[in-house]
Amino acid sequence: MYSSAQIAAIINATHSGESIDGIRHLVIDSRNIISAHSSLFFAISGQRHDGHKFISVLYEKGVRCFVVEQFPSNSSAYPEACFLKVQNSVAALQQLASYHRKQFSIPVIAITGSNGKTIVKEWLYQLMREDKNIVRSPKSYNSQVGVPLSVWQLNKEHELGIFEAGISMPGEMEKLEAIIHPTIGLITNIGQAHNESFSDHTLKVREKLKLFKHAETLIYCKDHTEIHKQIQAAGKKNTISWSTKTEADLSITGIEKNARGTSIEGSFNKRTIGISIPFTDDASIENAIHCWTALLYLNYFHSVIAQRMQLLNPVAMRLEMKEGINNCSIINDSYNSDLGSLNIALDFLNQQKQHIKKTVILSDILQSGKNEEQLYKEVAHLLETKGIYRLIGVGKAIERQSKLFTINKHFYDSTEDLLKHYNDIGFRDEAILIKGARSFEFERISNQLQRKAHETVMEINLNAVVHNLNYFRSKLKPGTMLMAMVKASSYGSGSYEIANVLQFHHVDYLAVAYADEGVELRKAGITLPIMVMNPEEQGYDAMIEYGLEPEIFSMRIIRLFNEALKRNVALTKSGKPAVVHIKLDTGMHRLGFEENTLDELITFLKENKSIHVRSVFSHLASADEAQHDDFTREQISRFEKMQKKIAAALDQPALSHILNSAGISRFPEAQFDIVRLGIGLYGIGCNAEEQKQLEFVNTLKTTISQIKDIKAGESIGYNRKFFAKKDMRIATVPIGYADGLSRRLSNGKGKMVVNGKLAPIVGNVCMDMCMLDITGIPTNESDEVIVFGKEYPVTQFANDSETIPYEVLTSMSRRVKRVYYQE
Repeated sequence: MYSSAQIAAIINATHSGESIDGIRHLVIDSRNIISAHSSLFFAISGQRHDGHKFISVLYEKGVRCFVVEQFPSNSSAYPEACFLKVQNSVAALQQLASYHRKQFSIPVIAITGSNGKTIVKEWLYQLMREDKNIVRSPKSYNSQVGVPLSVWQLNKEHELGIFEAGISMPGEMEKLEAIIHPTIGLITNIGQAHNESFSDHTLKVREKLKLFKHAETLIYCKDHTEIHKQIQAAGKKNTISWSTKTEADLSITGIEKNARGTSIEGSFNKRTIGISIPFTDDASIENAIHCWTALLYLNYFHSVIAQRMQLLNPVAMRLEMKEGINNCSIINDSYNSDLGSLNIALDFLNQQKQHIKKTVILSDILQSGKNEEQLYKEVAHLLETKGIYRLIGVGKAIERQSKLFTINKHFYDSTEDLLKHYNDIGFRDEAILIKGARSFEFERISNQLQRKAHETVMEINLNAVVHNLNYFRSKLKPGTMLMAMVKASSYGSGSYEIANVLQFHHVDYLAVAYADEGVELRKAGITLPIMVMNPEEQGYDAMIEYGLEPEIFSMRIIRLFNEALKRNVALTKSGKPAVVHIKLDTGMHRLGFEENTLDELITFLKENKSIHVRSVFSHLASADEAQHDDFTREQISRFEKMQKKIAAALDQPALSHILNSAGISRFPEAQFDIVRLGIGLYGIGCNAEEQKQLEFVNTLKTTISQIKDIKAGESIGYNRKFFAKKDMRIATVPIGYADGLSRRLSNGKGKMVVNGKLAPIVGNVCMDMCMLDITGIPTNESDEVIVFGKEYPVTQFANDSETIPYEVLTSMSRRVKRVYYQE
């Protein structure tokens, strides 16, 4: 532990306030606080965020020590705080971590490369955790801030460190090398990621190799020729290499795949050796050989390596949330169990505001290297700090420490024991995190808890939502607010699931189409202001009861809403006026007040003080089409004129907004007070250049139900609209127009991706299924099929469907199960 005075000296900071002792935790996110009194918050200023804005939030949570780039203007509001002022908070974080690393002389393995870093790190941990107390990067913490947070975990109990490092531009790796200061290096491979930041492939390899500047040994694959060439050019002598093609320290002489996995044979120190792994994909084979080489270098007995390689577990690279039975939400992280990943999973669980109750099903934590009582003390503190309602512990160790847990608790000797008593537990209306070591087979519990659905699923990438949100935030002027559109079930992605993420990431407003959508969000724990864009008379009472804010677009609507306020006087007795948003028609000619109706509106507002105008806004008709830019500017000009007339007549200022997703990018001069982010949030750009900057959120997947061989001349599907011109092979997949697949895609107009290749739809699309031409594509029944996703973007899918992405996404049936995941 450090004092704030010690840290100030280490990072060359100006110290303001009394010194605070006992700092153990470094924090960069105001939402992830474990122990406030022992936390130091680094206020990081970035292109898309500013940590200084959250000092007040952290102070309220109990944090008292802050690293800042400028002292708060209202320092008197934080009488118990100490502030450490530096020029750059990220540099200070790195400097502190570098100092901390130098206090330990244990071996440290650093891993870099374009792909496989996290897998290799996790597998090395699995292979060596029985012998050593290992500290490693949580998940994929490999960035300029992730690495220092990882290294900060080092303590005197650790015997080995394993950290991964990633870069996106030149100049970054030297900073990470100073923090990790590895004794052993491992480079996996070099791919195309972040190529735009490097002038050529060679430069990227050289930059990656800077991580191993002072390493005693470097492990690598000679088959990656550019890596081998640059290692040779750098004169790196202490290396250990492997190869499938040429002579190396570990020469791979045979790779044989079978139904149970892969057998790999090699020659090391003139001795033939072999391992078997429970995987058959090429990436896993390469990653396993990297680990094999590392263990050989560390002088592990071959018999030990071979035995442990057979037990390698898949690494869960993402947290998934699925619909469960009895209105539950299920978060499955059942491949591993350790304190670092438990903390990350609990943060994801706490984003789910749709349930008040949070339950954790947790197995024994294996090979932690900690004293059992101390380990479960930390677990108990973590669960209590994170507000967990109930713990269901599985395993003898966690049961032995049951007295440490003060929350609601149940314990079972084994997974089998839990399943025997499953019906007695009573899972209902709660969010459930399933977190267990692989040997406990918690997938059996997950299968029991999941709501059964058919094999077509829509995957929603929550990381992509956040990426897109931050992209558009980077385009906003300081002080501009952001309203996120979550109408139509968040464009088919799920209303409260997306709203939870947006609330967690501090958007200012949400907008829905109808009152019942807003009510659903309120019941799911969403507290953000919510605008209702299509208020209907029968929904006014609910809007008033749940604090929803209607769009007012005509005199009829405002009078009806005013009458509803009088009816619901008991709900409005606080004396605060009801909040509304005035819609102006500037050329869209759909809804809104026209210029000649403003006088009547203003008179009504002056006479009815029970209504408060929160914002005045309008809707652009063609912000995404350059050919209509003159008309768009006319709309903006008309809006300014109409908005100013209303503003001049109001007692209090009202916010103004007109820009949609395309408008944010193409008309930055018209940001006013708020912008409305809709389809852009879900990864659809207004042009090809912007599309490169966004990430698609939705992937629609299904599976092959049956494969048939069709003779030339035979027909396929209803109405015999398709005849085989030659012998062909078809696959039937369980998705049809009842799921949202348009019949316009019938008979070759549409296609899907099967094992990396496009397969045309043949015959008419049926209600519940359709058929694909898979002739020449190696395929088996139950193989995965991508309807749209990264390989076949929803934009192209929509074009083939003769429609727009909006319609595609919002047309997906509720029977298509949504699966939410976060890396």
